[in-house]
Amino acid sequence: MQPNEYDDLTSHNIRLATLTNIRWLAILGQSTVLALVAGYFEYPMPVIPCLILVCMSIILNIFNTWRFPAIKRIGPPQAFVTLLFDTMQLAALLYLTGGMTNPFAILLIVPAIISAATLPPRYTASLSLSVAVAASILAYWYLPLPWEADSVLNFPLIYILGMWGAVVSCLLFATFYVYRVAGEARRLSDALASTEMVILREQHLSDLDGMAAAAAHELGTPLATISLVAKEMDRAVRTEDPLKEDISLLRNQADRCREILSRLSTLGRDTQDPLSSVPISVMIEEIVAPHREFGVDIETRIDGSKRDEPVELRNSGMMYGLGNIVENAVDFARKKVIVQVNWDQQTINIRIQDDGPGFESEQLVHLGEPEVGSVPGATRSRKGSAGLGLGIFIAKTLMERNGAQVDFANSPKPGVGAVVTVIWPRPSNSG
Repeated sequence: MQPNEYDDLTSHNIRLATLTNIRWLAILGQSTVLALVAGYFEYPMPVIPCLILVCMSIILNIFNTWRFPAIKRIGPPQAFVTLLFDTMQLAALLYLTGGMTNPFAILLIVPAIISAATLPPRYTASLSLSVAVAASILAYWYLPLPWEADSVLNFPLIYILGMWGAVVSCLLFATFYVYRVAGEARRLSDALASTEMVILREQHLSDLDGMAAAAAHELGTPLATISLVAKEMDRAVRTEDPLKEDISLLRNQADRCREILSRLSTLGRDTQDPLSSVPISVMIEEIVAPHREFGVDIETRIDGSKRDEPVELRNSGMMYGLGNIVENAVDFARKKVIVQVNWDQQTINIRIQDDGPGFESEQLVHLGEPEVGSVPGATRSRKGSAGLGLGIFIAKTLMERNGAQVDFANSPKPGVGAVVTVIWPRPSNSG
């Protein structure tokens, strides 16, 4: 998935009930503090204006709960307005209760943190700017912090500026950190979902074998009846009869259908079918063949004797993964890709090397993660071909699920190209 996809508004919808529940918690906290300060400690403060601000949040929550269903999702613009309301409501409460001298001023950053976790960057930046402006205003304009009637708290300017700096620095750090963590979680979730879709597709293709076998079994009886009736009709009709030729054609086609159904009935049942198990050299050629038509020479080197060559099952995960690696090699190769295969008694080793620009050092660190940038300045053999992000992630995940170890590197010779090595255990019954 490319970074710009995260600006797609439909991927940042949030449940309205989530924001409503968070606001209920804020209302509970604000009401508790007001009750303690004005009721228990009996500090003089503008209670009525504070209660009006709390009631505004209560009314908004009641309206949202009554007007919209619990599963209602809102887009980023509506969520931004909702969080902006919460920010302004809290800023107004702080103005009435000491501004930046109020220890609860740090809560101004909470709506921005929620935005960083759920909304696109531009909304988070706007909300963070609003919080910073509100904090700056509250550093100079505010009513006194509620305190005992016969004493006055005087805060030095340096303390107020320190509180302002703490709020702004926490705002910047927290929003950036939460945005990065939430973004990585979204990318990983999307990549895993794509991987599951690939695996599910392969599973569906495999399930077709069983469905075909079941269909062949069910169709066998009516087809046998058709063949029997056609045979009796053929016997009953004289040779010179015009229908003789049509009846013979019907018998031939019925026999052909029986042969097809016979082949279908064995799909997915016999694991020793020569089509389900192939020598490693044949499997590699099947993987490479679709990529030979793009102006890049693909050379396969089999280092080993035919006598002890491994025989592999047609593993869809391994074939998809290796095919994706070969596709990327062809995409970035200038003229040639070399696929080298060797084996021993324990492992099978496949080395795929191209003569392209190779991997950037930063890419090597992150290859196999859901999002990796393309090679700067690389000329691809196929325009519009995939990059090095989600496809590589899926390929690596599928092969590792089958016990393979995947290693990405550059050729020892500078500027020669990228090298991908795949090693997995050799089947115990091969060779």
